[in-house]
Amino acid sequence: MARNTVTFDHLAEAVMKGLTEYADVSTELVKQSVQQVSKEVKKEISENAPKRTGAYKKSWGTKKTKETSNSLTMTVHSKNRYQIAHLLEHGHAKRGGGRVAARPHIAPAEEHGVTSLQEKIERGLKQ
Repeated sequence: MARNTVTFDHLAEAVMKGLTEYADVSTELVKQSVQQVSKEVKKEISENAPKRTGAYKKSWGTKKTKETSNSLTMTVHSKNRYQIAHLLEHGHAKRGGGRVAARPHIAPAEEHGVTSLQEKIERGLKQ
């Protein structure tokens, strides 16, 4: 009986080691995917942003908001033109009445980013 216990202990150790390695690889894959997709979203927002002077288009960037041993949060933001992002995305009232048309450029990029992130993670985990 003691011999079987030793065998099961070794098997359990091997399984736990394999699961730990898989978790480490998966975590790294997710973190890399988040970084790549945040850059893609930034690029898509910049490409589709209204281009009156170009300053708003150039103001977009990414930053690492939070990182733990098993997660990463990235933020795509307008560095110095954030005040007008919502107004351009959703439209706004004019001083003399009427409304300025909305120019959606953030929401489509965000939706594409969610889909892209999911695909990258699924592809990476299958390899």
